[in-house]
Amino acid sequence: MSERSSVQYAKVDGSYFEKRGLRRYAGVWSLWALGVGAVISGHFAGWNLGLANGWGSMLLATIIISVMYLGLTFSLAEMSPALPHTGGAYSFARTAMGPWGGFLTGLAENVEYVLTPAVIVFFIGSYMGSIFGTPPAWQPLWWIGFYIVFIGLNIIGVELSFKITLAVTLLALACLVAFWISALPKIDFARWAMNVGAGGAVLPEGRGPFLPLGFAGVLASLPFAVWLFLAIEQLPLAAEESVDPRRDMPRGIIAGIFTLILSAFMILWLNPSVAGIGSHALSTSAEPLLDGFKAIYGDGIAKVLALVAVLGLVASFHTIIFAKGRQIYSLSRAGYFPSALSVTHGSRKTPHIAMIVGSVVALVVMFVLWFTLGVDKGSAVIGGTLLNMAVFGAMFSYVMQALSFMRLRSKLPHMERPYRSPLGVAGAALTLLIALVTIYFQLSDPVYRVGVLWVALWFAIGISYFAVMGRHRLILSPEEEFAIGLAEKGRAGAHT
Repeated sequence: MSERSSVQYAKVDGSYFEKRGLRRYAGVWSLWALGVGAVISGHFAGWNLGLANGWGSMLLATIIISVMYLGLTFSLAEMSPALPHTGGAYSFARTAMGPWGGFLTGLAENVEYVLTPAVIVFFIGSYMGSIFGTPPAWQPLWWIGFYIVFIGLNIIGVELSFKITLAVTLLALACLVAFWISALPKIDFARWAMNVGAGGAVLPEGRGPFLPLGFAGVLASLPFAVWLFLAIEQLPLAAEESVDPRRDMPRGIIAGIFTLILSAFMILWLNPSVAGIGSHALSTSAEPLLDGFKAIYGDGIAKVLALVAVLGLVASFHTIIFAKGRQIYSLSRAGYFPSALSVTHGSRKTPHIAMIVGSVVALVVMFVLWFTLGVDKGSAVIGGTLLNMAVFGAMFSYVMQALSFMRLRSKLPHMERPYRSPLGVAGAALTLLIALVTIYFQLSDPVYRVGVLWVALWFAIGISYFAVMGRHRLILSPEEEFAIGLAEKGRAGAHT
């Protein structure tokens, strides 16, 4: 079946796109903040669970995942200015692999961007409950409150949204830098960071083996190392709100990944090395950075430090809500999702319906788990299974984006590329390989497999909808027109 015969396009008039307008504002530093802010909460918590396999295992896993994200971000730096549309990953896959490839990629990213803020707001609620002494049963009220506030800020306008993104990202980074400076005089790396022994046992005197669980420990640490970089790939979703995406998108995403790599290795080195904590204790901590601050400054200012730790979570929560709105908006505007979801605010020009509906879906999932499983088990599933589902959605989208890059290089070698990745096809191939290895580990681990199976169910529902209805109602959005135009040029070139 050809690309043209597999889908049908509905006719729309000019008013359709007038109701779905966006406003350009972002420059290179706004884009940098969007990418870094989306990720930064992973430097405050989450990554540390990989320390259960030993510090050396986590180091090697972080190096491997850094390579994967370098390959991914350089590929995105090439594709995003060449295809400067809000669709991001869906747009790249649509142009490279047709409507079905675009839809599957968009579906995977949708899992990531709907569920990641849910996991983050769960941790925010836990912090706020601890700070203000509210009972665990009140957690859903914190979730609702933070969603209302940050959806509201994102709806008010793209200018305010990017200003808040820049502010909270800089504050979160300032917190991390303050920790690094505070930690340096207090570290004993060999004694504390290396206190995980064979089989994961604690070594009171430290100086344990580099890989206490062997290379299997490195593989087991890969999903946790992902949290140090997860969601920087959202940056191309801001293409139609960037003043000059051809120039600024590559600069923003490359500056972002190198900022995150520096921060990731600093926190991996210093946090487990602080005297009195150690890798073994941090491997089960829900607040590793807070634990580090407490070890340095004592428990007397614990609540102030907890508020500091919340900043990183807020930065990521705010920026991923932005990304969720644009991701749902782009698929809806093109008809892959119901088109009503892509209507933008009349005066603010922000995709308010997409943000609200995506957030309501996330809250419904959280409420169902919370009220059917109870506080303790519900917390474990929200903080664990939903997190695993988000990671799997991201990994699948990385596979599709790497394939898109390689296919675009092969299929459309003469497409205008304002920026070319210095890593080329080799960088994309490494991204593909490492993402597949990470997915394999998720599938082989029973704990992760539960989340993967739920994502598979979501895929089954989405594919069924698209096969029966969605593919007959597509709309010639900028992404679709661009992809069809390039395909026609390619066919014309092949016949000359």
